[in-house]
Amino acid sequence: MMRLVLCTAFGFLMSVASARDYGQWEATDPQIRQWYQALMQPDNPAVSCCGEADAYWADSFEVDGDRYVAIVTDSRPDEPLRRKHVDVGTKIVVPNHKLKYDQSNPTGHGVIFLSRGDYVYCYIAPGGV
Repeated sequence: MMRLVLCTAFGFLMSVASARDYGQWEATDPQIRQWYQALMQPDNPAVSCCGEADAYWADSFEVDGDRYVAIVTDSRPDEPLRRKHVDVGTKIVVPNHKLKYDQSNPTGHGVIFLSRGDYVYCYIAPGGV
């Protein structure tokens, strides 16, 4: 019984973390699209950071003690990306285990990946183009 509960919980978590691709990639540069699709979570390298439907530019950040605080700067329309709205200026505390340093960033933007429930999948600081 315990095994069934654990398997069900794991399956639910994996379905929550799956990327959403609703055709929003069509207008994206192929190199950028490939970068988004190849990003893996720093604390769980077998799971994707998700994709453009979960990504918000966060070109500003603050450091509060030992924590990064990403500041959303993304004013792109949400509908073409099929993502929920997050206001410009929204501050999001990034857990240290979600900071991604191991890949270059061809977007020219800091990028934070959020679930619909505001869970942080990954955060890539600005720079590194």
